[in-house]
Amino acid sequence: MAANVTHMIATSKLDLIESASTHFPSLPCCRVPRKEKWALRFTSSHGPWKKERHRLVSVETSDPYMRRRASTSVTGIYYGSVEDNLALQIKTQEILPYIEGLCIYLVGMMGAGKTTVGRVLSDVLGYSFCDSDKLVEQAVGASVAEIFEMYGEEHFRDKESEELENLSMMKRLVVSTGGGAVVRPINWINMQKGITVWIDVPLEALARRIAAVGTDSRPLLHHESGDAYTKALLRLNCLWKERGHAYANAHIRVSLGGKCF
Repeated sequence: MAANVTHMIATSKLDLIESASTHFPSLPCCRVPRKEKWALRFTSSHGPWKKERHRLVSVETSDPYMRRRASTSVTGIYYGSVEDNLALQIKTQEILPYIEGLCIYLVGMMGAGKTTVGRVLSDVLGYSFCDSDKLVEQAVGASVAEIFEMYGEEHFRDKESEELENLSMMKRLVVSTGGGAVVRPINWINMQKGITVWIDVPLEALARRIAAVGTDSRPLLHHESGDAYTKALLRLNCLWKERGHAYANAHIRVSLGGKCF
């Protein structure tokens, strides 16, 4: 029996909190500014959009992976603050039986906000959080940038694959993966033992964020010439051509239209 996974969006944070209060009285909500308008879309990469009411969006997933794990609908509310982080709130008692302790792997381009989303999700779900890049750094005893410089990207990818294989044998984890983790098929084999979520942010928004914090910690951007924004955008475009199709393998896509965190 197909699983219907319904997600709600709002055109402003105030509207979304009001919707949450109406539909889910027990759901804790954060106070957010009234003025700033933004939009969050939560979609299945395998399912069509369907409009429901005037400001709500519903999606039905046809993903056979999802069908195997749910026979009832699961509803969640997502809202956020572009000033600090995306404050995802999920009705935990409904979502936990659905995911059955499976690990959640967040994939996406560098700067997409995987770590921010991952920490909030892990708190809400009562999961542990880990960052695959940090695990590689601990295993090697060097930063990602240093690993690239001393041993090359291939060595880093080998270590990354080892860590993802180890994580695939665990339960109740939210894992933030490196932007390039999607390029190796073996990583998908391991990640899809859980639920994979693609955090999709426009390249221009990613470039702005990366430029704001600097590129020194981004080994794939560090040697590009030009101002920070331009070199970030040029490199991101190249990486997108290499990886874009791979991100679409994720079970779920979270699309942030022009905002990143």
